[in-house]
Amino acid sequence: MHYEVEQKFPAPDLEAIKHAIIQRGATEGPTVTQVDTYYAHPVRDYATTDEALRIRRVDDKNVFTYKGPKIDATTKTRQEIELEFADGLAGAEQGDQLLESLGFRRVANVSKVRQTYHLQQADQSIEFALDTIAGLGTYVELEIIAEGEDEMQSAQQTIKTLATDLNLTQPERSSYLELLLEQ
Repeated sequence: MHYEVEQKFPAPDLEAIKHAIIQRGATEGPTVTQVDTYYAHPVRDYATTDEALRIRRVDDKNVFTYKGPKIDATTKTRQEIELEFADGLAGAEQGDQLLESLGFRRVANVSKVRQTYHLQQADQSIEFALDTIAGLGTYVELEIIAEGEDEMQSAQQTIKTLATDLNLTQPERSSYLELLLEQ
């Protein structure tokens, strides 16, 4: 099973974070614009079950993403299933039509500009996402993809250690969607 092990922190100074992770040997990845459209299930309350279903547009690419409930108390570790589909705005609109035809309804959009950095540490590939969220502010996410439960604990420890080393002290377990809906 594929797990996303992630921890997110408010980051008022993205430049300081960028400098610190580059000092550790991280390499710069692309800067992309992401628009996430979240959906409500027709008979299940995702807010109660701690799940999410979205269509993510990354520039011109479209992906359906299902996120299962968080499975630990400190990080945002959860099962994640992603499925790419037709590119472009027309593809996103078809995906939206499919979900609405099945009874799902749109909840909200989350728009962000994301700058990524990658660090290879031992046998783990760590992604740092420096996010500027429309209507919300700036955050940094540390993420490792774990293949199976054995890798999951090691990934959680790596992220915890990195966060401490970077002086990231206020983890945010709520999703960007939850934070925007709270406002």
